[in-house]
Amino acid sequence: MDEPTLTAAQPATCSSDDRCAGTPRTADPCAEAERASLLRRAFALEYATVAWMLIEAGVAIVSGIRAGSVSLLAFGLDSLIEIASAGVLIWRLSVELRSSHAFAERAERRASRIAGALLLALAIWVVAAASWKLATRTGQSFSWPGFVVALLAMPVMAALARRKLVLADALGSRAMRADAIESVTCGWLSLVVVAGLSVEALTGAWWVDSVTSLAIVWLLVKEGREALRGEACC
Repeated sequence: MDEPTLTAAQPATCSSDDRCAGTPRTADPCAEAERASLLRRAFALEYATVAWMLIEAGVAIVSGIRAGSVSLLAFGLDSLIEIASAGVLIWRLSVELRSSHAFAERAERRASRIAGALLLALAIWVVAAASWKLATRTGQSFSWPGFVVALLAMPVMAALARRKLVLADALGSRAMRADAIESVTCGWLSLVVVAGLSVEALTGAWWVDSVTSLAIVWLLVKEGREALRGEACC
């Protein structure tokens, strides 16, 4: 007698345990299908990130140049780093879909290191930009396009970061967690830009955005170092 096989009429129950290992421990069809679904959701998030960041980077960089605003330029450069980080994640996820789990784990480690390096590069940029503004006592002109795109970025980045963190835990991906922290950082930078433009326009306090920018450096350094070391997501 033939051994029974799993069909669509015989659903299996997937366990959510041990997801932090990064790949299913067995070749169970249900576990494989569940992970494939998570990967598709991750792809959708990264493509949405790239689409928004292209708009955000273009508006922020052009507005920053016109307004002479270092904070807006930093915000635009952060958007470019976000695009690069998303590209790294898309590559890492593609590797897992095409290749073996063992190779995907190697891609994960490499993607995690690249994402960590991007986080540290952003931290260096924030410190340099803020220090330069403080040393030169440089203010900025108000920019409506920059203000609007930074204002919209706060809820957009919050939603993207929240979903990325959930998927990073489910997939056991340090690289995706680093990418999520990029989104968190972008959200904080957008808040800094909005606050800086608003306060400086109302009070003339040129130093506000420089000082507040430095407050997020610790988060960038912490997550960047963890990603470079490839520490487990759990």
